[in-house]
Amino acid sequence: MTSHKAVTLGLAGTGRIGTSHAETLKNFPNVANVVVADADPGRARAAADKLGLEFAPDLDALFAADIDGLVITTATDSHPELITRAVDAGLPVFCEKPVAADIEGTLAVLDHVQNSTVPVQIGFQRRFDAGYRAARAAIASGSLGWLHTLRATTLDPTPPPADYIPRSGGIFRDCGVHDFDIIRWLTGREIVSVYATGTNQGDPVFTESGDVDTAAALLRLDNDTLATVSLTRYNGAGYDVRLEALGSLSNAIVGLDDRSPLTSVEPDYIPSTFPPYPGFMERFRRAYTEELAAFVSVVTGTLKNPCSPTDALEAFYVAEACELSRREDRPVDVAEVRR
Repeated sequence: MTSHKAVTLGLAGTGRIGTSHAETLKNFPNVANVVVADADPGRARAAADKLGLEFAPDLDALFAADIDGLVITTATDSHPELITRAVDAGLPVFCEKPVAADIEGTLAVLDHVQNSTVPVQIGFQRRFDAGYRAARAAIASGSLGWLHTLRATTLDPTPPPADYIPRSGGIFRDCGVHDFDIIRWLTGREIVSVYATGTNQGDPVFTESGDVDTAAALLRLDNDTLATVSLTRYNGAGYDVRLEALGSLSNAIVGLDDRSPLTSVEPDYIPSTFPPYPGFMERFRRAYTEELAAFVSVVTGTLKNPCSPTDALEAFYVAEACELSRREDRPVDVAEVRR
């Protein structure tokens, strides 16, 4: 599509993030309508009524509607079928990560869409955050000198629902994958080896699911820059997502502001009066808006796809290598998990 007319978008999945995306999309001047559907028709109807949107009783009805693109915010196991179905119908796709639940499923989707010109944008919203974009520009400008260390954190204040843990894919695939993607995107480099570990001190469901509630990974990039990634489900002080890019001349810090849940014990420290972000939706609200605006531009043919399934696969490979490293307590080359 190359026209600049207002578009109609379909949205599959009206949970928390799907409903939020629908509300954002409906307020764009170049979006004429949003048609919503869900595996639970009642939930989709409730979202449609609340937001004043069109309701589709099932996915067949959604695809039969006169839509110009599809936004996928459904459960992970439905992503491959919805992506391939939309591409076969000629509909540009935005899909929340991951492409699929595992590498094999991701490769199957890539194999299906590789010869198509229909764009598939994967939702790594940090690429649209102003802080991460400023850090990327600083790195590219050379103003930091050569990078020697990157430090990334994704620290959730509380765990997700217990029934989510067994199907999450584990902390590296579910949570750390955002850090792996943003490290690749910021630096333009590939992650070539990892050493990862994890522990459990919280809910037994993590141990029972073969997962961990706290993890750390040491990554080596292809130019010998080192990166550390820290993850936890139990950061009671608040949602803490930061990145430090440390160079030979200077540094760039993302996520260090008045809402960072950090408390200095130095005697002259003046604490912030602003509350920390309670979660990812609030921390990245502007980034989600920018990401969806980009997708509308992809649909209208005015922007090249900013995050392809291939990008998602590369981050997934790193997550897979970290999980293997954690389980076997050894360094792992990312090449070892490539298919």
